[in-house]
Amino acid sequence: MKDMVVESTKTHFGFATVAESEKASKVRGVFDSVASKYDVMNDLMSMGLHRIWKRYTFMVANAKAGMRVLDIAGGTGDLALGFAKDVGSTGQVVHTDINEAMLRTGRDRLLNAGVILPTTVCDAEKLPFADSYFDIVSVAFGLRNMTYKDVALKEMLRVLKPGGKLLVLEFSKVAPPLQKMYDWYSFKVLPKLGSLVAGDAASYQYLAESIRMHPDQETLRELMKTAGFAHVDVHNLTAGVVALHVGIKQQ
Repeated sequence: MKDMVVESTKTHFGFATVAESEKASKVRGVFDSVASKYDVMNDLMSMGLHRIWKRYTFMVANAKAGMRVLDIAGGTGDLALGFAKDVGSTGQVVHTDINEAMLRTGRDRLLNAGVILPTTVCDAEKLPFADSYFDIVSVAFGLRNMTYKDVALKEMLRVLKPGGKLLVLEFSKVAPPLQKMYDWYSFKVLPKLGSLVAGDAASYQYLAESIRMHPDQETLRELMKTAGFAHVDVHNLTAGVVALHVGIKQQ
């Protein structure tokens, strides 16, 4: 009897194809490499626009004093810091990331700002939180790196209170007139910036590729609806370079 060979399911890692079981560790390697220069590179890559995108996210989130907020893939803590100011001393913000190096960088940054938050390494596909606990869940520039986006979205829905809000801020499909210029910048300029500033062109090549492999605005809206969100709005920012998806859990 011949031995049976079971091939592992494949997924994308940028433009490459890898086993699903390998993707998380490969993504972890990318962010281990860029953690120390992540904030500087964000400013350079977006020409400071990421700060405006995040301010818009806070406005749409409309977090109030006393609310509970979960920041997934929170990295260096931009959203966690902003939400902490909004919910005040009576609220709670939990700062999480699957990557320990990114989380450590973010924790230190928060401490330097005088903010102490619960900080934990966790996988968005297996959130270690109770059902219906948070008023708001946020994930900024992290969903595209997750292997099983559908599973992660269902987990985000699970931990939200009825009527709670998920905010997904992510690179998306740019308007057609800007496509050629955007591709040139992504694949010619961005890796060179990564090499000069972070000493790592390959990681920023991956980041550019991962954006192209991420679902576009309408596809992500449908993924969120399929995951169980009762209503999903899409806010295109900077001609679709970035989109903010806002999902509401049914009351």
